[in-house]
Amino acid sequence: MEYKFKAEVKQVLDIVVNSLYTDKEIFVRELVSNASDACEKERFAKLSSKSEAPVSDFKISISTDEKANTFSIEDNGVGMTGSELVENLGTIAHSGSKAFINALKENKGELSNGLIGQFGVGFYSVFMVADKVDVYTMSEKGKGLHWSCDGSENFTIEDCDKSDRGTKIIASLKEEHKEFSNSARIKAIVEKYSSYVDFPIFINGEEQKNRQAIWLKTKSEVGDEQYDDFFKFQFHSYEKPLDHLHFQADAPVEVNALLYIPPENPEKFGFGKTESEVSLYCKKVLIDPSPKHMFPEWMRFVKGVIDSADIPLNISRESMQDSGLVMKLGKMVLKRFVKHLSELSKKDAKKYADVFRKFGIFLKEGAAIDFENRGELSKLLRFESSLFDNGELVSLDDYISRMKDGQKEIYYACAFDRAAIESAPYIEAFRSRGLEVLYLYDPIDSFLMGNLGEYSQKPFASVDSAKIDMPEAPLEAPKDENPISSENLEALKKWIKDTLGSDKVSEVLSGGRLVESPAAALNDDSMTPQMRAMLRAMNPSSALPPSIVKFEINPRSPVIKNLDSLRMRDESLAKLVLEQLFDNALLAAGLLENPRAMAKRINEILARVKPE
Repeated sequence: MEYKFKAEVKQVLDIVVNSLYTDKEIFVRELVSNASDACEKERFAKLSSKSEAPVSDFKISISTDEKANTFSIEDNGVGMTGSELVENLGTIAHSGSKAFINALKENKGELSNGLIGQFGVGFYSVFMVADKVDVYTMSEKGKGLHWSCDGSENFTIEDCDKSDRGTKIIASLKEEHKEFSNSARIKAIVEKYSSYVDFPIFINGEEQKNRQAIWLKTKSEVGDEQYDDFFKFQFHSYEKPLDHLHFQADAPVEVNALLYIPPENPEKFGFGKTESEVSLYCKKVLIDPSPKHMFPEWMRFVKGVIDSADIPLNISRESMQDSGLVMKLGKMVLKRFVKHLSELSKKDAKKYADVFRKFGIFLKEGAAIDFENRGELSKLLRFESSLFDNGELVSLDDYISRMKDGQKEIYYACAFDRAAIESAPYIEAFRSRGLEVLYLYDPIDSFLMGNLGEYSQKPFASVDSAKIDMPEAPLEAPKDENPISSENLEALKKWIKDTLGSDKVSEVLSGGRLVESPAAALNDDSMTPQMRAMLRAMNPSSALPPSIVKFEINPRSPVIKNLDSLRMRDESLAKLVLEQLFDNALLAAGLLENPRAMAKRINEILARVKPE
């Protein structure tokens, strides 16, 4: 018997085929999901009726035929009667296709806010790739029926000789979508979207490897080996993850989450910025392998699965409608993850240190820009320290617990490695006073400290800052037998300031910061050397404004004493020496923009040195 779609139903079908889905392969996911639902309904019916019939023999069979250019899927689920065929396949939307069209108009064509659940259109996604679809079905309540449609305004329902319960769909593929008659292509799609359905799936007679949605189980049901095996399968890894978090919650939304910290950070190996690999599922069916805006950018190193039956999807189930609710879901999972890291740092400090060495840069990024979670993320930060050996990490709380009486600031030093920090002149005064300094090596560190500003009401202070508030304490320096007189020292400082110029030096100091080094350039700028380096790398064609520093000299140093003597005997040579000394200090501070002039100047100085 021939039936005719209503005009608005035909319009809905056109929308489904041409506009609703962005990826053609989605039709496989939709048909597998429908087959799984049919099996689940029949299994529930048998269990409810206490039938003696087996409830474990359900399966989904997919067949492809490249010669005939067809795709077929069959289940032994609940099947459909004649009236159910008309209701389910003859009326695209159970709530009324006209209401569906009106909802689209009210939303100006946007599929949003509450449409999912009102309209069942997944089956019709097959018309994206097929020019004819045949459905053979039989319910235990009725006889075998054949539904057929070529995507036009008509469909037919006839009797057929199908004798076993269930539904079989045969899609005659369009020539341009012949790829979906290829077995390997279908296997890849099923593995991507439907690896965790409850029923076995066969493709051309070959059973696909059964995968369990272990995130839906309780933690007591899953062992470490199962967690590791799932990670390896889901993320195509040969290595075990460093750590995992598995939790379930019912409020504010239902969520089952399994998050992993992977074994390595690819960004450290120069593979570019990674993308989030936390997949979003709804009732074990993949919705989005990498949902945008669920987590802040710094969470991109985390891998895993989140499954929620409460996710409001758009009608195609390809994306979420209510971004606010999705963000709430993301915030809930994020807070649990941060709490998990905090607990790990206390229970297994060694394991957490390994995690931080590989992924600490992401936590630093979060602490710098994620205002909502900054407090908790700051507690997770770890740094090397001047008081401990290379490789040992300390927390900010550890540092504060060891602060000296009268110490008001948390001191830190930025450089590329430990050797660069310890060879610079800035550490001398802190070492001589027994003051702890945090060693920071990542390019993001100066940005992090600038954004944090303080921790536990203790301001951060860079050791190269001219504004540093150092507690008074005697220096452990050798006694100076021949000090420069105070009168000569002031004259020397004035000469240095006049010679270098105010465009380079704002002030010449002679305090007690330096012990052995002759001079140091103290940063008197809001732009740190690391920030200048980052800006230079981002835009190498644009010149940065010159650095203006405070120049500190060590009046106990033989170099400074000789400079003072030289300026009185040979001022032109003294100027060359001073310029070299100043560039040396800038170089140590990471502020020297152009070191090429240094080589020429050194040669000139050497040429003017006369043997005695």
